[in-house]
Amino acid sequence: MARMGDVLAGFHAAWEFESDSVLIRFERGIRTPKLFQALGERRIPLEAIAAVTLTPGRRGTVVLHAVPRPGADPLMEAAAGQLMETCDPYRLVLPPERETLAEYYRDELRPVIAGGDAGQAERYLVQAPEAPQHFKAYDGKASFDGKSVSFRWSWTGASSAKWKAGDQSFPVADLSGVEWRSPEVFEGHLRLLRREPPSVQPAQADQDPAAVVFGLGYGPVHESLPFAASVLAAVRACGPAALVPAAAPRRDPADIADRIRHLGELHEAGLVTDEEFSTKKAELLAQL
Repeated sequence: MARMGDVLAGFHAAWEFESDSVLIRFERGIRTPKLFQALGERRIPLEAIAAVTLTPGRRGTVVLHAVPRPGADPLMEAAAGQLMETCDPYRLVLPPERETLAEYYRDELRPVIAGGDAGQAERYLVQAPEAPQHFKAYDGKASFDGKSVSFRWSWTGASSAKWKAGDQSFPVADLSGVEWRSPEVFEGHLRLLRREPPSVQPAQADQDPAAVVFGLGYGPVHESLPFAASVLAAVRACGPAALVPAAAPRRDPADIADRIRHLGELHEAGLVTDEEFSTKKAELLAQL
């Protein structure tokens, strides 16, 4: 293994190699992704790493990538593959002159990490961002104090269904999980999955009092994703009984037709590309 305390510095981050972990320290420069700045630093135990790769990057750079073990990191579990490559905290982008050094650390790490054969982690091995957490969504403000998630509705953005339900507070013990849909895609939202029957939860996030919806400038990744990870870790800490996946409820055909019409209007106005229109329309039709 590399000597304890060895540091490999790249663009936006530096990896410090320790006997049982890799400490990732993110820079706070203006060009550093906001998610990295929000995370500050993260300690990744070697048992949380499934693989280490070194591949060519853009503009002659090289990328050292520690692939997280499934179920080991609440941040990556909440992200569910939706992060852009440039915002992946497990990627270290390096200048070409450090490729030989990166090869050395890759080869040193491979024999001591958990490896792909380790399978799904039974518990989170990487610490989640700490509570309290909060962010402003399009239709309200979300807050988490470590024990309960609270939604306080905005009078300008919240639906009538949410206003009728009133401001909400959800104890972690009543939750089964968290659904995060990136604000960088159509219909981004944060939904709390409850342990009650799925039929109780409305299909649309903008009608669900257990969800907040994102919009331009509302619920950005660097705020809403650490929030989701923090809640998810708290739910896991309540025990496996709280992690029963919630089945997706079937949507009303009339509601789907309305959503497709609205999507068509956005497409005609040039706010949605041809590809986005086709993809989202197919997703909606698949729910019939």
